[in-house]
Amino acid sequence: MTLEAKCLECQEATEEELLARLDEVLAQYVEVPGALIPVLQIAQAMFGYLPETALRKISVALSKPYSEVAGVVGFYSFFTTVPRGKHLVRVCLGTACYVRGGKQVLSALRDLLRIEVGETTPDRQFSLDVGRCFGACGLAPVIMVDDDVHQRVKPTRLGRILDKYRQTEGDASANDSPADSITGEDS
Repeated sequence: MTLEAKCLECQEATEEELLARLDEVLAQYVEVPGALIPVLQIAQAMFGYLPETALRKISVALSKPYSEVAGVVGFYSFFTTVPRGKHLVRVCLGTACYVRGGKQVLSALRDLLRIEVGETTPDRQFSLDVGRCFGACGLAPVIMVDDDVHQRVKPTRLGRILDKYRQTEGDASANDSPADSITGEDS
């Protein structure tokens, strides 16, 4: 079973079950040099974030001071100690996107989602973050929702973009992939 498939199972597991699974992972990595970052990545995939209980367990199992484990988590922006939403919305604020309206897009997203950067909506559907460059400067302003790039985004179209990610599996229209409509005209 792949890590991704195992992580899908984790979404249904209790914290105690996840900690037990983390013990299994740690047993495999306890003697592996440089195991800290891979273990943190696996733990984050399992929990959806890195709770303090998991960080303490990792610290003890890998014989690392808690301050070192927490320091690595704090240093790398990939890691988070707060639960993330089902969908991660990132706004590019690199130079081209900023000049072409990225700041206004971010402001509109904060208003629509009613959260600030680094926060998650109460229903845990969306988390909001910023990036400095997504490598699509000619298509600015750009946002990413999960791995989908939306180009030439206008604040007035953000609701429509987010609605595509709000669809439930039971919707007849849910068969339309969010990626199917990623064009400059749609965004």
